[in-house]
Formats: sequence, structure tokens, C-alpha cells
Amino acid sequence: MTPIPPPVDHIRSVTEAYLARHPEERDSLTLLFAALAGTDAPTSRKTYPAHVTCSAILIDGHRRVLHIVHKASGKLLAPGGHNELADRHLRDAALRELHEEAGIPPSAVVPLSGYEDVPLDIDVHTIDANLSKDEPTHHHVDFRWAFHLGAEHAVTLQEEEVDGYEWRPFATAASPTVRAKLALLT
Repeated sequence: MTPIPPPVDHIRSVTEAYLARHPEERDSLTLLFAALAGTDAPTSRKTYPAHVTCSAILIDGHRRVLHIVHKASGKLLAPGGHNELADRHLRDAALRELHEEAGIPPSAVVPLSGYEDVPLDIDVHTIDANLSKDEPTHHHVDFRWAFHLGAEHAVTLQEEEVDGYEWRPFATAASPTVRAKLALLT
């Protein structure tokens, strides 16, 4: 079977399920809806001015979130990145990135209850131009999927892309939108 990226219908249905919980965020996703209406694949890293990425919000037993230091940006972020052809669903991309960047396999995590098919957060952020990759300034529409660390597992960093990691309490999660949504969890 030939790998295919997540279809537009899947992305649209996940987005609508998310907006059913957060209708006030519809206007902030204008770039996503434009990408979904375009002719280019919305998950392709070459779709401009915006394309879809996915991240894993990994929560441990002490109500902390895993953050990694990306070498490219120097920022402390959730593990995540671009979709690949083999990622049939958006959540699959988040799980693959978690495994690739932090060494934590999908078998060691469990989706956050109530968020099995809906991301905890969708964020739109600007990415600076990268002339070495022939990329203009563009936007990532990041689908942030929440998981519990279900089994004790050590973090093993992908040294090519990642410099370090940190477990942060909910109140100090790097993303303000994730921090606000985590604060609502019981």
C-alpha cells in the first residue's frame, strides 16, 4: 500500500471537532481554512503561506509536560514537526515525532481521556524565512495532541535536531494556549 498523507477531509473533521469545543478560536484558524481550500496538500512543508504540523503534549504522572530544545530555533517546545507521507492521521504525526525526537514510542503513551480524536490545542505561529532551505516566511498550523506517559520510559534525544529536554509543570508550559487548556484539566 502506498503511503498517503492525512486527507483534507480528516483535517477538516478534526478541526471542526476542535472548534465545537473552542468556537471562539474559529477566526484564528483562517490560514488553516485557506490551506484546506487550496490545491496543495495542507500537510506538505512546501505549502505556503501556511501548512499543518503536529506536536505531542506529553504529560507525566506529576502533571508536568515534556519540552525539548530544538537546535534549529533554540526554543523549548513540545516534540513535534512536519507530517510525513506515512502519517495517515494527524495524531500519528505527533506520535512519530515524539518517538523520533524524544525516543518515547507510541506504546509508552495513552491519549488523554476525551482527547483521543481531538487535539488539546491548535496554534498558528509564524516561521521565519530560511534561505538555505528556500523557505519564505510562513505559518505553521500546529495540531497539539495530548498524551499521558503510560509506562515509565526514559527520554532519549535525537541528537541531530534536539539539544536537551525539560519536564515543566502545567503552569510553566512554554505555550500560553496549552498552559491555559492544561489549567482546565482536573
